[in-house]
Amino acid sequence: MLTFQWLLTGAALVVAAAALIKARRLAKRLERLAESYWELRYEHGQLRARLNRIDPEPVTPSEASRPAGTTAFVPLSSLKR
Repeated sequence: MLTFQWLLTGAALVVAAAALIKARRLAKRLERLAESYWELRYEHGQLRARLNRIDPEPVTPSEASRPAGTTAFVPLSSLKR
């Protein structure tokens, strides 16, 4: 009976060690994937900026008539309706 308990304890330790090794591998893989994601996102932004310098996006008439950086006044009475 005591031998069975030791075997069960040994098997539990082996399973725990295997789970720990797998968790560490997955953590490293997740770290690499996150790093790749941010690198790709940065490169995408760089390429978009370069493309906008070469061929700027067309401006719609509503955006052209409004000066950049200003906000329109909205009276609170118009929001109550």
